[in-house]
Amino acid sequence: MLEKKVSQAVIRRLPRYHTHLSELHSMGVAKISSKELGDRMGLTASQVRQDFNCFGGFGQQGYGYPVDGLLDSIGEILRLNEEKNAVIIGAGNLGQAIINNFDFFQNGFRLIAAFDADPALIGTEISGVPVYDVKTLREYCSENHPDVGVLTMPKIYAREIAGILCDCGIRGIWNFTNTDLHLDIDAVPVENVHFAESLMVLSYKIGEKK
Repeated sequence: MLEKKVSQAVIRRLPRYHTHLSELHSMGVAKISSKELGDRMGLTASQVRQDFNCFGGFGQQGYGYPVDGLLDSIGEILRLNEEKNAVIIGAGNLGQAIINNFDFFQNGFRLIAAFDADPALIGTEISGVPVYDVKTLREYCSENHPDVGVLTMPKIYAREIAGILCDCGIRGIWNFTNTDLHLDIDAVPVENVHFAESLMVLSYKIGEKK
């Protein structure tokens, strides 16, 4: 879709734009300027315009941006309108918290299955999501071709499970196992989520304010 390389910093701001625009839409706001949007997000008006210009720009100089149109355009760039299937591997405390509380559908995904090694969980459902034996993961993925694997199992199994998913043609991995996988899997995009690192950054920022 993109004609030129867009920096990771810009790409990572797009979901924030989408979130703020969704809030504005729910409030009935029809139009917003780059300054107003930047103020909401802690960005300058110039930064907002530069970000949007990476995708051709969405508004007219001096007029502002139509909230609905901008929301749709960013949603299209993020491919939120394309349904993608996801499976989650690890249905323990973290996996269940994500299944029960995260709105996959709102973010362009349909969670179709969970996998675990615990006999007490296998054959049950969590918020309507069936839990299968992790031993059947390769067979299931080969037959159902999910787009994304969500890893919430103990980190000692992360590389093994990621390898199985890649062998089955997974298109992306959302990794919560507290171990980086991007150095091992070059062909598949991996989003590594580190709760501890985020908390350490917050600790630093708190110290800065003393």
